[in-house]
Amino acid sequence: MDMPKTAATPHAGLPSRLPEGHPAVRSGRIGVLLVNLGTPEGTSYWPMRRYLKEFLSDRRVIEVPRYIWWPLLNLVILTTRPGRSGKAYDEVWNRELDESPLKTVTRSQAEKLAAALSADPRIEVDWAMRYGLPPIKEKLEGLAAKGCERILLFPLYPQYAAATTATVNDKAFEALMTMRWQPALRTVPQYCDDPVYIDALARSLEEHLATLDWEPDLVLTSYHGIPQEYLDKGDPYHCQCHKTTRLLQERLGWPDGRLKVTFQSRFGKAEWIKPYTDETVKALPGQGVRKIAVMMPGFVTDCLETLEEIAGENAEYFHEAGGEKFTAVPCLNDSEAGMTVIEQVVRRELMGWI
Repeated sequence: MDMPKTAATPHAGLPSRLPEGHPAVRSGRIGVLLVNLGTPEGTSYWPMRRYLKEFLSDRRVIEVPRYIWWPLLNLVILTTRPGRSGKAYDEVWNRELDESPLKTVTRSQAEKLAAALSADPRIEVDWAMRYGLPPIKEKLEGLAAKGCERILLFPLYPQYAAATTATVNDKAFEALMTMRWQPALRTVPQYCDDPVYIDALARSLEEHLATLDWEPDLVLTSYHGIPQEYLDKGDPYHCQCHKTTRLLQERLGWPDGRLKVTFQSRFGKAEWIKPYTDETVKALPGQGVRKIAVMMPGFVTDCLETLEEIAGENAEYFHEAGGEKFTAVPCLNDSEAGMTVIEQVVRRELMGWI
């Protein structure tokens, strides 16, 4: 006959009985680590420079040969760009907490997820940033120290790209290389077509449009761009973005052409995947489109690219070109719908562990 588990069983979240003199250890717990892109610690020159240097030194983000990129980065970009980027961040900065909105919301997402999973005392939830603070390595080591023998790593990107999901995974496995007792690690795959995610996007859009006293002629789904070269090398990101928008259109029951995919935030002179959001926005009034809404399905959390670039810059572009009405749809953030998506994905990926 099977015997019931006791409090001494590792799976009960408590340490096993250890022989006398054995080093103190904790075991039997399961960690969940949410990881977002990252943020500077301030908007002045040096915090911005540190953040940009880490970000733009990532070989997953910039695949230009080092002998070309390194002088350009250190002698030109890191001299001029921190000032411009700092001014942009300053426009969206959370002054109450002295941090970027991305950090504020990511922390809240982790706290709300922890509350949703609190019925299982084995689960420990934390959050980290790929670039900046808090770092992935520190958080993985912290979870391991709390007895997490198994950790679910959740890069907060619905669509997979080497420059986003893959670089988070790289950093996590790099951290494991320094650990004597490595936890088992699972990574969350893309969820661009998850029905819960698509439904949350649809409800978010419908609820936002219901607050307006006008109806958009067109809704843009704007995703962060990647260089065309990355797509040519086999990155699936472009296809997954289009899949998300196609499924969203089907869920909404809208006719073809009511939603349009565009790509934003390009950097440098190389060709990026098209159509570009800013060029599209500037051209639409000349095509008779006077009222538009823009949503950003690839961004789990509102950040510089959604608040300043889309709601700020692109709104100006549209109005300057003759557009009449412009609205930016907030990201899912830590809303009820947004947290339902995160919790659903986490519970699915923890199957077999809980």
